Amino acid sequence: MLSLFWAELERQWIQLRRYATESIAGVIGLTVAFYGLFLTTQYVAGPVSQFGDRLDAIVVGYVLWSLVVFIVGSIAGGLQQEALTGTLEQLFLAPYSAPQIFVVRALANLVIQLLQNLGVLILIMGITGSRLAFPPLLVLPLVTVLLGAYGLALAVGSLALLLKRVQQLLGFLPFGLVILLMVPSESWSGGVRWLGWVLPMSPGAGLLRDLMARNQGLEWGLLAIAGLNGLVYFAIGIILFQQAERVAKQRGQISGY
Repeated sequence: MLSLFWAELERQWIQLRRYATESIAGVIGLTVAFYGLFLTTQYVAGPVSQFGDRLDAIVVGYVLWSLVVFIVGSIAGGLQQEALTGTLEQLFLAPYSAPQIFVVRALANLVIQLLQNLGVLILIMGITGSRLAFPPLLVLPLVTVLLGAYGLALAVGSLALLLKRVQQLLGFLPFGLVILLMVPSESWSGGVRWLGWVLPMSPGAGLLRDLMARNQGLEWGLLAIAGLNGLVYFAIGIILFQQAERVAKQRGQISGY
């Protein structure tokens, strides 16, 4: 598995160097999009508005949203690309299982994407004046979010494996992810609070906002809930992908587009 990861990481690094302009344009595009939203909000709220820690929370949610959108689209997009180029069948004949290949490939992509998102975060903090904290413990809730994101990515990938084309679904998903990652579900109370705990990635996103935007300590009970949330959705994604692989093989859809 480690050799597979290094091979995929080298592949991603080669693509990054060859298409560096596209990566730079992506960083600039995400930054400009957020700044446009920031200016619009300032205009609507008026010049005397005080955002307080809300701006910091929005910045955390936005950068997290851009990262998860990439992760969710990576597996389905990779499947569609392999089908178009006619190399999809070769992946399923490899010594590794298909879920292992696509998860490891997504992890290799994540290393590159984290660097790009860090660039986006630094630019946004510079132009908006946002001040975020970066305690080492933020890695723990981030892992729970990534588990849920990969579970959702595998679920969408299972549809891509069977249907081959899921562009419309991939275009709709970012709007749904906005609700999961940018709405402050950690502030919900009563029975609605339970909903925030069961929605994918929502508990981990709330913990990241608390740590980075509000300078609060890590609540270990909520971290356990976030960890369970991420593991459950990751397991569901693995099961759905394996079932889709089995059905696709029975139908003879692996080699065809």
